[in-house]
Amino acid sequence: MAHATDPARAYRPPWWLRNGHVQTVFASQGRSVPPVAYRRERLDTDDGDFIDLDWLTRPAPSNGAPGAPPPPTLAVVAHGLEGNTHRPYVRGMVHALHTTGLDVLAWNFRGCSEEPNRLLRSYHSGATDDLRRILQHAGRCGYPTCALVGFSLGGNLTLKFLAEEGDEAQRRIAAAVAISVPVDLAAGAAHLARWENRGYMVYFMRKLRRKVYEKAQRYPELSTEGLDRMRTFQAFDDAYTAPIHGFRDAEDYWARCSARPHLHRIAVPTLVINAADDPFLPPACYPYAEAATSPYLTLDVPAHGGHVGFATRDGAYWSERRAADFFAQHIAMPSEAEVG
Repeated sequence: MAHATDPARAYRPPWWLRNGHVQTVFASQGRSVPPVAYRRERLDTDDGDFIDLDWLTRPAPSNGAPGAPPPPTLAVVAHGLEGNTHRPYVRGMVHALHTTGLDVLAWNFRGCSEEPNRLLRSYHSGATDDLRRILQHAGRCGYPTCALVGFSLGGNLTLKFLAEEGDEAQRRIAAAVAISVPVDLAAGAAHLARWENRGYMVYFMRKLRRKVYEKAQRYPELSTEGLDRMRTFQAFDDAYTAPIHGFRDAEDYWARCSARPHLHRIAVPTLVINAADDPFLPPACYPYAEAATSPYLTLDVPAHGGHVGFATRDGAYWSERRAADFFAQHIAMPSEAEVG
């Protein structure tokens, strides 16, 4: 299905949020979301590292009686570049999906929880091996199927994972939602390097530099020469992301990890939400053609929403409602009695 035009599900922001930059900054810095009572679990990986998982599940009965079995479907949420499970957009989505009766697992990419990860490797836009590990762990925890949510970098990772799995994904993935997704990494990197987006680049580069300096203290072979002069993803990915994770250079990394060339292989119901005014996304990140020819891919392109925004007048976020509605169409949700 191509670009959604159904007016019943169109996003209409408050008048003062009809600017992509304002929407982006407000959602990131101005949104107030209640804390989530996560249960932290550390998943040790087979390569000697760890991934920190944050769970929100239904509480056990207080009277000591046996609890109900977990919902058959677990929502698995992936954050964006230099985010974590405590970012407002993640907590908002976790609350929204948990309210529908789903158990939720939000995962921190390697090095994005409160503690640096053990290995030199970190995370990147195509690190689908970690999502695969998490889904295998979810199966061992009693969840036969999962619903996936990914934001920005986590959205590209989620879509690439689904494409890699192809028809096999139908065995354990019920549906997926990806929000504000740079499905063409090279085009996205070039777009963010433009003058009007320099504020975002300053923000991301500051956080990425800090990570490299922390790594260099434990891995002296990691050079920091020229790090302070880097201003773009091109420079950073050439020097660090690509060589650390086995890519030739930034272009090789972007080409091999972009989801867009592989979207035609997705075989489970998948919704992509990319606002038309997203300041992070160039035209190459709107896969109209792929959605028009795929029986599984739905593309929503609201006129407004910015990057991981979509605020509404009542304080709720349209993207969270849209995700919950999409999942309700494609997975068996718990009954009201089970939710209560």
